[in-house]
Amino acid sequence: MSKSVKIKNIIIGGGNPIAVQSMTNTDTIDTEATAAQLFALQNAGCDIARLAVSSEAEVVACKPLIGRFTMPLVADIQFDYRLAVACCEIGFDKIRFNPGNIGDENNVKKVVDACKMHGVPIRIGVNTGSLEKELLGMEKSAALVKSALKHVRILEKYGFYDIVISVKSSDVGTMVNAYRQLAKEVDYPLHLGVTESGTGDRGVVRSAVGIGALLLDGIGDTVRVSLSGDPVNEIAAAKMVLQEVGADKNYCEIISCPTCSRCKYDLKAIVDRLKSETEDIRKPVKVAVMGCVVNGPGEASDADFGVAGGAGGKAALFVKGKVVRTVATEEIIPTLLALIHEKTNG
Repeated sequence: MSKSVKIKNIIIGGGNPIAVQSMTNTDTIDTEATAAQLFALQNAGCDIARLAVSSEAEVVACKPLIGRFTMPLVADIQFDYRLAVACCEIGFDKIRFNPGNIGDENNVKKVVDACKMHGVPIRIGVNTGSLEKELLGMEKSAALVKSALKHVRILEKYGFYDIVISVKSSDVGTMVNAYRQLAKEVDYPLHLGVTESGTGDRGVVRSAVGIGALLLDGIGDTVRVSLSGDPVNEIAAAKMVLQEVGADKNYCEIISCPTCSRCKYDLKAIVDRLKSETEDIRKPVKVAVMGCVVNGPGEASDADFGVAGGAGGKAALFVKGKVVRTVATEEIIPTLLALIHEKTNG
């Protein structure tokens, strides 16, 4: 188990719930546009939000944002250590930077001193696009780990241990291998992500494969699904990944078969309606909508309840795999919704 690091009101690592992160893509200097996006992220369920801070003017623009959100705000710094120091001073909850990008070790020490003074954790963010020149000939996952460990040791040298680490790549295999290697070397919390994963279904699948594989290994304490476009979309994708690996059980899980000629009712329409009606449920319940009685109840025997069939305008209602009665197909949705609400409100 990783050690825990506190970021404002969120504790990551140490067996705590896996935190979902995202990052704004508004112009940071536009305070109100950035605030609007941060509120949208928070309302979508984002736990930790990051902002790129690239100039003194952007530090000033961020001041009115501090204290407006329940979720922690992270300053993403590239190259200028002075911006990291300034972000600590105005009240950012965490600093993310790649120590290799901010000059000599003396600059890193200045950031460490500021973070110590203000109680601000640091995420060491290494990715394949920012590796030191001397590592470019190495196998990429090994190079990511070597770079991260080098910078961890620098922070430790100055007595700093509130550290989170990420070793991201746009290549899923490289990313997974790097995190697996890193997890053997350190007990600091790990921030998972496939960087530059793209857009739409491809981006979601690429992220889900990499993040999901590691979470199933028991590796990872906080995640970001990096998608081009509106960052709010990242939150729903991340939450689905957490649900599918069993890290979040507090939702209404609906399973359904792919259907075949034995299915005699509009299964997909029922599933779509149930998903819409149950998206706000935050308690564990599993519902099955199956195509036929031949296999349905048995295949979905771990579901709390479900239906199967549809022939002759009727479907079999089953509970924990046992058929209890039949219902008219037009009664499937109200019957299942009543059972769902009875279980989740009981």
